Amino acid sequence: MDYKDYYAALGVDRKASKDEIQKAYKKLARKLHPDVNKTPEAEARFKEVTEANEVLKNDEKRAKYDQFGSAWKQSQGTGGPPPGFEDIFSSFGQGGGGRGFRAEGSGFSSFFEALFGGGGGGRQSWQDMGGQAAPGADHEASISLSLEDAASGGQREITVGDPSTGRNRRLRVKVPAGVRSGQRIRLGGQGGKSQLGGAPGNLYLKVNLLSHPKFKLDGDKLRTHLEVSPAMAALGGEAEVATLNGNVRVRIPAGSSSGRKIRLRGKGYPVNAGAAGDLIAEIRVVVPSELSTEERTLYQQLADLAVDDPRPEEPSEQTPTGDSQPGDTQPGDA
Repeated sequence: MDYKDYYAALGVDRKASKDEIQKAYKKLARKLHPDVNKTPEAEARFKEVTEANEVLKNDEKRAKYDQFGSAWKQSQGTGGPPPGFEDIFSSFGQGGGGRGFRAEGSGFSSFFEALFGGGGGGRQSWQDMGGQAAPGADHEASISLSLEDAASGGQREITVGDPSTGRNRRLRVKVPAGVRSGQRIRLGGQGGKSQLGGAPGNLYLKVNLLSHPKFKLDGDKLRTHLEVSPAMAALGGEAEVATLNGNVRVRIPAGSSSGRKIRLRGKGYPVNAGAAGDLIAEIRVVVPSELSTEERTLYQQLADLAVDDPRPEEPSEQTPTGDSQPGDTQPGDA
């Protein structure tokens, strides 16, 4: 076994008193105990400082360590721990293997009782150390929402799997209006239970917005398509366009080509304080797949009157009629 500097492990001077050594050890034990610190390095460091404390708190062992240094370690022959050190972990009910002081059985309580004394049990001893009982682990699950549900928010009932039990449980969740994909909703106290008597952890629900057949979310804007007939595109008129809160009527300007955009202010996705972005409806001129005899005749007459090589109009954005406010977006901004 390689020589270890026990004084360096505890961060104390070689002339440190017993009280200074115990104070340093208690501070490190609070920080490194595997039931408190889940990092892989913590357990190894915990064993290291426990070993150092076990030797330095004992006058006889400390004297031999100070006298022989690494030769004191080598004198053991087998490379094993120094005399009396074999039982450090077994004294805490862990069987001597030192494999992870977990909060199972009485190991954790026994550890702190042996370390700090007192009949108050491990939890009281932990508080005597000046720390607080570690909370339970935080858990994460996902929640899928339709665009309408995410926009309106409110109470939703969901089913999530419990990682600690493997069972499903139903929870009521308050969804903030306008929540986005990737954001997390925190449910306090709905995570893992603490093994040390502390508060339960939190449950974080990662939001996933489902794709929508009509709308596409683009920042604070919603984009959709408005299908119109060739006659309406040419002559203009009124048509209904879908929003997240129902249909509204908009004015189609005469001479509208596919790609022209109509902006409905405040009909998009919620932003904050009740405000919402805009809804951008892009016109698509839809030609009938089948024509009646009369329609075919009329289209033929129209074709005979049409100007050869008409110059297409640049797509532009118009404002709707009805309840919507006048728009101020220029062509190309949407």
